[in-house]
This record gives sequence, C-alpha cells and structure tokens, in this order.
Amino acid sequence: MILKFFKEYLAWYITYMVLLFLFYATFYLYQLPMAYFGMSLVFNLVLFSLFSAFQYYQFSRKMLTLRDLRDSDSFDFNLRPSDLAYRELLMKQKRLSDEDYAQIKSQLEQSQAMIKLWSHQMKVPLSALSLMSQTNRLEQSEVDQQLTYLQQYVETLLTYLKFHQHKDDFRFEQVSVRRLVLDLVKKNAVSCLAKELSVTVDGDWLLVTDGKWLSFALGQILDNAIKYSKKGGQIHIQIRDQEISLQDQGIGILEEDLPRLFEEGFTGFNGHEHKKATGLGLYISKQILDSLTLDIKIDSQIDIGTTVRILKTEKRS
Repeated sequence: MILKFFKEYLAWYITYMVLLFLFYATFYLYQLPMAYFGMSLVFNLVLFSLFSAFQYYQFSRKMLTLRDLRDSDSFDFNLRPSDLAYRELLMKQKRLSDEDYAQIKSQLEQSQAMIKLWSHQMKVPLSALSLMSQTNRLEQSEVDQQLTYLQQYVETLLTYLKFHQHKDDFRFEQVSVRRLVLDLVKKNAVSCLAKELSVTVDGDWLLVTDGKWLSFALGQILDNAIKYSKKGGQIHIQIRDQEISLQDQGIGILEEDLPRLFEEGFTGFNGHEHKKATGLGLYISKQILDSLTLDIKIDSQIDIGTTVRILKTEKRS
C-alpha cells in the first residue's frame, strides 16, 4: 500500500524536494543565515509529514473501498475531478453493459418461449403419425402431409434462430418470382390436394433479390393461405412488376388482429382457435422482406378471404 501511495504521489514529492533545494541554494548563494533555513525546514517538514499522513489515510481508504467496490454509487470518499470523470465513465460502461445484458436476456427468454411453443406444435403431426401407425392406417397422402408440416416447422425454427443470431447471408441476384412461386406450389401440392384447393399463378417479375430468403417469406405466406383456406377453395397469385398479390378464400382474419400480425409470437384468434400457428412465420417474413427492401400489406374479411401484397420500396438508408 505504501509503495502504491508513493508511486501515485511521486511527482508531488519530487517537486517538494526540488523546491527545498532551490530555497537552500538561495540561502547559500546570498549567504543568508542558515539557522533561519533550518527552522523553516523543520516547520515545513512537520506540516509536510502531517499532510502526507492525511493523504495516505485518504489514499488507503480509497484503495480499500475500490477493492471491495460493487456499485459506482458506493463511493464514500471525497472525489477529485479526475475521480468524477472515471466514475462517470464507469457508470456509462455499466449502463451499456446492463442494456446489453437485458437485451441478451430478453432474446434468450423469447427464444426459449418460442422453442417451447414450437415443440408443442411439433407434437400435432407427430401424434397424427403415431396414431396412424398404431391403427395401421398409414395412408401415403396423409403421411406426406404430416411430414410436410414437420419440415415447415423445423425450417421456420431454424430460420428464426438464424435471424436472432445475426447470421443472415443475403446474396442478391436477378430471379424470376414466378419460378419461385411455382416451386412453392409444387412443394405444397400434398397439402393443396388434401383440401382440394386450386392454385393459379399469373404474371412474372424479374426481381434483383435473394431468392432463398424471398422464397422462405413467400412460402410462409402461401402456407398460411393453405392452412386457413376452406375445403375446395381457390388461391390466386398475381405477379406484376413491383408487386406480388396472393388472394385466398379462407376464413379471414379479425380486424383487431391485423395490426399485430407481424409481432413476434402473435397467433391471433385463428391461431388459438385452429391451433395451427406458432407466431413465427409472419414475424420472420416481415424481417426478411424489410431486409430485401420489400413491404408487406395484408387485407382481410371474415369468411371472405385474405389478400397479401408484397410491394417494392425504395432502399432504406
């Protein structure tokens, strides 16, 4: 502790010794009585020693407090301007650290909640497959449909986790939107046949975008249209320059649910009533489309259907 004290106040002690030498040199050169210098030196040394003892007390108290310090508000010693500056810096770093911790904790809690919800959703097709196996009624079309659900749920979860870990890997190139949509329709053919849905695709749009991520977003929208369509209904997909429109004849969405469709984990009345939603699909799709400088707008009427429009927007700064 003493060595640290002298190290911190070394410049001050050196300055004091230099001043003493200058005073001695002045007395010596002008041949002044050294007795006066001696008495002055004793007086100064006494005051200097008392002042040093007080400074050492303050220094040791400060060091002990800093050693056991847990909070920047726990300072119980007098702060110098430099101490105040350091304290402000520490408090700023603590605030930033608390904010980062709160954000990470929130993301972790959200991820855990979503994984729990996802695992619950996975039980539905797994239970269906298990029941078909136990009753020896493994119809190929029904098995394919349940396997499609499983694949979609896994893909949605993995994409969700990838976005939250900031591992997006966008690669922009010119793609045919019509080709992407047709591939998605073929991918969901089993589900469409099971509900006797007819899907029509008109037009095309050569768009400079990331085909993989756009395909995922469109797939989530088409999947919702299929899930909530009535048996024997129609899904019409119109592709024009600067716009993609997907219209179904499904059960529709409550008006009060429309503003919250893109919130993380929101399933709305349809999701609770029909137990088909995880609350991830539209949320992730919105994040992807924002990154691709595309807007998504949804209009819906109960028992009439839903129209989803994807529009090109100006590149955000």
